[in-house]
Amino acid sequence: MTFASDSGLTLAASATGEPVLNVSIFLVIVAVTLFVVYRVSSRNTSAADYYAAGGAFSGGQNGVALSGDYLSAASFLGVAGAIAIQGYDGFLFSIGFLVAWLIPLLLIAERFRNVGRFTMGDVVSFRMRQRPVRAAAANATLVISAFYLLAQMAGAGVLVALLLDIRSTGGQALVIIGVGAIMIFYVLVGGMKGTTWVQIIKATLLLVCVVLMSVFIIGKFGFNLTTLLDRAASNNALGDAVLQPGAQYGKTGTTKLDFVSLALALVLGTGALPHVLMRFYTVPDAYQARRSVVSATWAMVAFYLSTLVLGYGASAIVGSDAILSAPGGANSAVPLLAFAIGGTVLLAIVAAVAFTTILAVVAGLTLTASASFAHDVYATVVKHGRPKAGAEVRVARTTAVVIGCLSIAGGILAIGQNIASLVALAFALAASANLPTILYTLFWRRFNNTGSLLSIYGGLGSCLLLIVFSPVFSGASTSIVKGADFHLFPLNNPGIVSIPLSFLLGYLGTMLGRDRADGPRSDELEVRSVTGIGATR
Repeated sequence: MTFASDSGLTLAASATGEPVLNVSIFLVIVAVTLFVVYRVSSRNTSAADYYAAGGAFSGGQNGVALSGDYLSAASFLGVAGAIAIQGYDGFLFSIGFLVAWLIPLLLIAERFRNVGRFTMGDVVSFRMRQRPVRAAAANATLVISAFYLLAQMAGAGVLVALLLDIRSTGGQALVIIGVGAIMIFYVLVGGMKGTTWVQIIKATLLLVCVVLMSVFIIGKFGFNLTTLLDRAASNNALGDAVLQPGAQYGKTGTTKLDFVSLALALVLGTGALPHVLMRFYTVPDAYQARRSVVSATWAMVAFYLSTLVLGYGASAIVGSDAILSAPGGANSAVPLLAFAIGGTVLLAIVAAVAFTTILAVVAGLTLTASASFAHDVYATVVKHGRPKAGAEVRVARTTAVVIGCLSIAGGILAIGQNIASLVALAFALAASANLPTILYTLFWRRFNNTGSLLSIYGGLGSCLLLIVFSPVFSGASTSIVKGADFHLFPLNNPGIVSIPLSFLLGYLGTMLGRDRADGPRSDELEVRSVTGIGATR
């Protein structure tokens, strides 16, 4: 075991490989995607083209793009790293991310496509007072997207630190700026159509990469999973504990509660992520929206099963000590594993795929956030639903630049954070602010304006407050604010409190509020959501 650990530490020290090769392969992939974006960007003049690609994608195509939107740096780097270090408890991220797709499949996808047109605000404001409810939906979208963007940009810093041996914050910051600039180009030029094709290319590369690596790793251990797991346990600081529940979340009552909170956030947050919801508008009808979810789910089954092999493979071949000592800590597990089994070429390919993953996801997030601001705030709240021709798209593009710059700044601040944990906070925010309002709107006829606003703002505000006063921000060695301790809430993820609170606030606001639900609009929503009659094509 000592020999494995020592060799692993040597590997971590030398795993930068050939920086020129790493950058070259990455630039080739970026050049291809930039060309694709440019070629498909000719018809981005209308809001329908820019926001929803004119609804021109099939369910299969959109499903691959949907998996590309969802399989972020948290999945590729964070989850595999968590499995490599924590074992079974790290795999709980994969289970939560995957099981969560039952909610969009069974409750949301078809109805959402039938009711809305461009954003989540279209649905939650359908039978409400347009201006306040759309503003609330836009605020929630911007905050959730900001947390998600934070994690992706931090992931870019991790990769650069590992591949180019840039350990200074300044050096990583420069690369994050470069990633942000490319992402802004995707959104400004390509719109939803260009971003979707980038997602399709990226998802295909990612799936092929992880599946082939998994098959190679299993083959390296004689296609015997028991041998792989035994080696992983012997080369992990936790020993056999990595094969059993409780290594991370079973130590105390607080960590057990933290796991429950995390599981709630992951399972309930997926169906309320704004950039996932917006994808249901890029297909022509509700049937294709359901096909999108089914196709995406199968793609993610293959991916998350592969993360189990990659995580334990990294523990077995590289070792947990070597992983934690590398730049980026647990997030470096997959790149280190790639270098160990395939040398500099495979490391460069994995790094390029990871970079493309980050670029594609942040492009989708930026497009969603800018669309929500332009469509829900500018067009409806500011211009009372009557913007000048072309003005809405111009505002969306300007907003994309602003959001891109803010995400770059946030990513620099988040360097060194665990990517999967940061993304889990975005899931908690989505489940708290959006999910109750969406479900109440679609399935509860009595739901009204007061309930909608209380649910969105109450869930969003309580979740943000608990995050700020949690160990995520202060009081722990991994906190964002170093050397300070003002945490009052003991859990790293607030979902167990903020999600039920949002449902409760929506119910109380409806029962105690003076305004009544709009009966005719409620009837129209029910018929339209179920049958698709009146839905925009």
